[in-house]
Amino acid sequence: MLDLYTDEFFMKEALKEARKAFELDEVPVGAVIACNNIIIARAHNLIEQLTDVTAHAEMQAFTAASNYLGSKYLENCTLYVTLEPCIMCAGAAYWTQISKIVFGALDEKRGFTKTDPGILHPKTKWVQGILQNECSAILKDFFSKKR
Repeated sequence: MLDLYTDEFFMKEALKEARKAFELDEVPVGAVIACNNIIIARAHNLIEQLTDVTAHAEMQAFTAASNYLGSKYLENCTLYVTLEPCIMCAGAAYWTQISKIVFGALDEKRGFTKTDPGILHPKTKWVQGILQNECSAILKDFFSKKR
């Protein structure tokens, strides 16, 4: 049987969110949270729109998913995000006890794997590099237009 709900499928959905951020002149990072192959949260960076440095795509997705589930814990959920989470978002992921994090592009400067890979909850698994080229390309395009 063909599994339609792969990491690539959900990362493509996260990329749709990143494109929304791009159109809003936000750093184009998008995220979705899936639970039992159902997307329960969609989000993108809203830092400029909200004038809030904590309004990262992941933070917005955690709030939306928690509201959807009626729980502060996101066990049995997976976060798909186009850019490696920063230390703040990885710390927030710890508190949600999310089961899995899948990210596309590496963040060589601010990514949690460079600063503290042990910050995630012991139950949280993580996978990197899913659709890495596509996730990196939208960021490169955004910043090349800014320069």
